[in-house]
Amino acid sequence: MNAQKRAQIFARFEAANSAPKTELQYQSTFQLLIAVILSAQATDKSVNKATEPLFATHGTPEDLFKLGVKKIEKAIQTIGLYRTKAKNVWATCQILIEEHQGVVPEDREALERLPGVGRKTANVVLNTAFGWPTIAVDTHIFRVSNRTKIAPGKDVLAVERGLEKFVPNEYKLNAHHWLILHGRYVCKATKPQCHLCGIADLCEYKPKTQA
Repeated sequence: MNAQKRAQIFARFEAANSAPKTELQYQSTFQLLIAVILSAQATDKSVNKATEPLFATHGTPEDLFKLGVKKIEKAIQTIGLYRTKAKNVWATCQILIEEHQGVVPEDREALERLPGVGRKTANVVLNTAFGWPTIAVDTHIFRVSNRTKIAPGKDVLAVERGLEKFVPNEYKLNAHHWLILHGRYVCKATKPQCHLCGIADLCEYKPKTQA
């Protein structure tokens, strides 16, 4: 795919949705961090259902740390891998309190040292909370990047590097959200909605689906 076509794709994304947002619900950078940790192998909808009552009463690192692992488990038990995630959330709160004065650090290495936080989670927080032009590659972005040929790659890191290289600078801040939403609602895994797609004529996916 050439640079002109990529630029047209992202221009259309912007025209359709000039201010894309994450569908995770949160009221602070800390709550965003926790929600993203919980969202691994889970839907945003399921995370929001669990975090809405949890954050209403325990929305700070201090509150969640005091709650303890078992009660965190109970609060998030409808989310997949909840036992492991509860331990990671509690341990993350402890580190934030002891090492960062309860503040989520704007630093990739510090974020990735937190339990349950990998490169993808760090990228989401840096992008959404701090405005970094990072691109967190999840299953939706991996699929869309390869299917459309915007930035094909054999693994998530290769796709991330490709997107960093090929997405025009003026679109990098929002590229993460546009690609996720496109993959979630249009370029679906089992049956892409090509007949509803605003970039179908630019996409290089050959076996396009019909209405």
